[in-house]
Amino acid sequence: MTEKNYTMKEAMIFSQRIAQLSKALWKSIEKDWQQWIKPADLNINEHHILWIAYHLNGSSISDVAKFGVMHVSTAFNFSKKLEERGLLEFSKKESDKRNTYIKLTEKGEELLLSLMETYDPDKNSVFTGAMPLKNLYGKFPEIVEMMAIVRNVYGDDFMEIFERSFENIENEFDDEDGTLTKKDPSKELV
Repeated sequence: MTEKNYTMKEAMIFSQRIAQLSKALWKSIEKDWQQWIKPADLNINEHHILWIAYHLNGSSISDVAKFGVMHVSTAFNFSKKLEERGLLEFSKKESDKRNTYIKLTEKGEELLLSLMETYDPDKNSVFTGAMPLKNLYGKFPEIVEMMAIVRNVYGDDFMEIFERSFENIENEFDDEDGTLTKKDPSKELV
């Protein structure tokens, strides 16, 4: 039997601290997220699926479920609703008939991009809650330890997709007068 380098009390306090903080953060995030996407008549799962489909540029329902941290049936059912609204399209690959793939339609991309343009950080309580730290230290809090925990739970490929979505925003969008807009590729060549 290997010796543990923690006590049961430490393990309990850590686990409960993470659970309570996560629940409190999620409640606030959920409320803000729902308010942000409400004008588009989307729920959080639907918006998350659109977000993942955009950043993966065509992905299997299994990948959507994995990276969206949802059950495959949830990913499929909400994707079906998005397809019915003309926001997603389903397909099969010639080389992979077992998996169902989704891709944003032009209408789906337009909706997602318009939501990004309407994002208002002042209506995001976690963002405003982090502002005193940014003002004090000159940067937003690093979340590296939390990311390490998530990496150990969900794996490297989860974190790759996580990081890719933020790199996409960094590379593909401009902040013009306080509004996020997708860069015009034709202007990049000039």
